[in-house]
Amino acid sequence: MAELSGAEILAKSLKTQGVGEMFGLVGLPIGPITAAVQAEGLRYIGVRHEQAAAFAAQAAGYMSGRIGVAAVVSGPGMTNAITALGNAEANCWPMMLIGGSSSTDLMERGDFQETPQLRAAAPFVKWAGQAQDPRLIPHLVATAVRNAISGRPGAVYLDMPGNIIDGTAEEDEVRWAERVPDPSRGKAADDDLAKALETLKSANNPLVVVGKGAAWARAENEVREFIDKTGLPFLPMPMAKGVVPDDHSLNVSAARTTALKNADVVFLIGARMNWMLHFGLPPRWNENIRVVQLDIEPEEIGTNVPTEAPLVGDAQAIMGQLNAALDAEPWQYEDTSEWKASLSAEVEKKRKQSEEFYKSDDMPMGYYRPLKILDDAMPRDAIFVTEGENTMGIARTVINSYEPRARLDAGTWGTMGVGPGFALAAQALNPGKRVVALEGDAAFGFGPAEVETAVRHELPITWVIFNNNGIGQGVEELDRSKPLPPGVMTPHSHYERIMEAFGGKGYYCTTPDELEAAVKDSFEQVGSTLIHVEIAPRAMRRKQEFGWLTRHK
Repeated sequence: MAELSGAEILAKSLKTQGVGEMFGLVGLPIGPITAAVQAEGLRYIGVRHEQAAAFAAQAAGYMSGRIGVAAVVSGPGMTNAITALGNAEANCWPMMLIGGSSSTDLMERGDFQETPQLRAAAPFVKWAGQAQDPRLIPHLVATAVRNAISGRPGAVYLDMPGNIIDGTAEEDEVRWAERVPDPSRGKAADDDLAKALETLKSANNPLVVVGKGAAWARAENEVREFIDKTGLPFLPMPMAKGVVPDDHSLNVSAARTTALKNADVVFLIGARMNWMLHFGLPPRWNENIRVVQLDIEPEEIGTNVPTEAPLVGDAQAIMGQLNAALDAEPWQYEDTSEWKASLSAEVEKKRKQSEEFYKSDDMPMGYYRPLKILDDAMPRDAIFVTEGENTMGIARTVINSYEPRARLDAGTWGTMGVGPGFALAAQALNPGKRVVALEGDAAFGFGPAEVETAVRHELPITWVIFNNNGIGQGVEELDRSKPLPPGVMTPHSHYERIMEAFGGKGYYCTTPDELEAAVKDSFEQVGSTLIHVEIAPRAMRRKQEFGWLTRHK
């Protein structure tokens, strides 16, 4: 039998577990891993910063339905990826971070970049382990994958000491592991299903909130069927947009405030009552709200607001059960109800208000008109990545999604810097689809060099930078006679030249006509492009009844 290195055993183990690509930044001691991965037929995408590799890995896991993998070097390379581990855990996305580390015989002796990496990873992962024998690597990889994809998905960390990476073992002595099966889809008890439907039927003002847990569970067909069968109005969370197409007649996103304040029963499908849903508390919610809650995690049931009807298990399976129950005993919410009429009136009111913003001739441009230009130009199956507080928040109300797992943003942790890694993964896993990465200028600053990664790996991403010269708001010109406001950036920067420096095509736009032409030409290019859009430094979203981070009484 052949003699295999630890790196080769690791690569074979990842392939067995269904991994198709690895994101990383090469260096000591992981160089042999990246070579072995390529030799095994996996795609290796080398990035410019470790955080981008780990962000890409978690997006790959979410979109593939399996697990994404990133490999980083020891010490600062590994610690650079910790924020991404926390982001994956908060988003409930499966990823594996592989960190090179000091050789086991040199630990606790002051080795190069020696770092307590297992301890550093522990607070942010579901599982962390260290390889100590090349023969046992397949077992550790399988254990990591099982933890990452089972139950509520999340992050795992595998520590690979240098001497284990370079160490060898006879092939017949390796403890090879089978592919970890996909998790079983747990169903709800009949009594719980009956209680959930009974609660929904008793509502005067029912509302369905679809979360990204439904997207992860591949429950889009079942959720769409349920909405059509029941006629219930629904509100998608940001990364659940597209589970039911945004142009569905029962989508009440435009009436979000009205829907939350006045609903008397809410059905949470893979959505959590955390800060993104204002903890389920007044003033954003009815103080007497009744909750039907579907979640894969039993401990999530009843968080912040008591749950009247819990459904614990897999969203695809349980929504299928509910649809079967509705087939047996059909029920549909009153189509002529005052509730539906009030929501429809609010949606129409907001639509008319939005039309005014979309047609604005203000110069410099605000957010709304250029966002509408993007929305009109994107194919229905486009994947939309976005970040930056105003850019992302306003885009949620303008950019539509029609397919599941086609919108990636800052997510539960509100993490800035996710965009470049997410975009790389989106294009790598969906080579036939248009990927648009919309970034605020401040958010783009976290990882601008990743446009070079896109060019180098021939990932034809359309990068769009909305530049208002600052964080939140900027200024027309810098006044250096006094201290600069903390959030301002250099006015009139030319971000498109970053793309041009790496061989891609850049565009600089200050008018709607220029942007329309740039988007059209960009979509016709075969490589990565960057469209720099100058907007008004003081541009803001339209007046809101509540701030985006409304707490409670």
